[in-house]
Amino acid sequence: MKKNETKQKIPNRQARGQKRIAELLRAAGEVFAEVGYDGATTNAIAAKAAVSPGTLYQFFPNKQAIAEALANEYAAKNRAVHESAFAFDPAALSLHEVIDRTVDPFLAFRQDAPGYDALFIGTVVSAELGKRTQALHEGLKQRIAQLILRRRPHMKQIELLRHAEVSVQIVKGLLPLALRGSAKQRAAGAIEMKLVLERYLAPIVGESQKTGSQKMR
Repeated sequence: MKKNETKQKIPNRQARGQKRIAELLRAAGEVFAEVGYDGATTNAIAAKAAVSPGTLYQFFPNKQAIAEALANEYAAKNRAVHESAFAFDPAALSLHEVIDRTVDPFLAFRQDAPGYDALFIGTVVSAELGKRTQALHEGLKQRIAQLILRRRPHMKQIELLRHAEVSVQIVKGLLPLALRGSAKQRAAGAIEMKLVLERYLAPIVGESQKTGSQKMR
């Protein structure tokens, strides 16, 4: 085999390997969503990915390694979504627009991350994953606090964080309505989530709801 041919085959093998890993992680997310982390098996994940268990073990030694890799992928995507969604001047938009700009990308991400709850809200796979879960929560809370601060620059830090924490809990509590069921049911759930957020935050940031809730209705 010529040297040039060898160089060409190595990137091809790497590309195929990355594609297989992506397929396995996607399958794992679906299995975790269906039966939870504890109920999932490597055989079930391999079957979902339409590969043999032996193929799976070429890339991951066990279920925990798969979960950790998937959690890393979700965490990176989640962070990127937040950075992009919050990249605007909140003072230049209405509260209704701010909520749309921040909630919609987050829901789109979560809809495409089926195993997220099983990994970040259900069983804690490892101490490291537990720390990552807390970091994601705190990061979102801090971003919401900064949005409020731009509207209410003299609000005390303790109040900012309390309002941000309540906002996070509103999203977490209503999230199932926006992620489950038919497309119509999910859309209705998203509307309700944003409406509750707007009604909670409007008096805090000193903005009347005007036609925001009417538009969502």
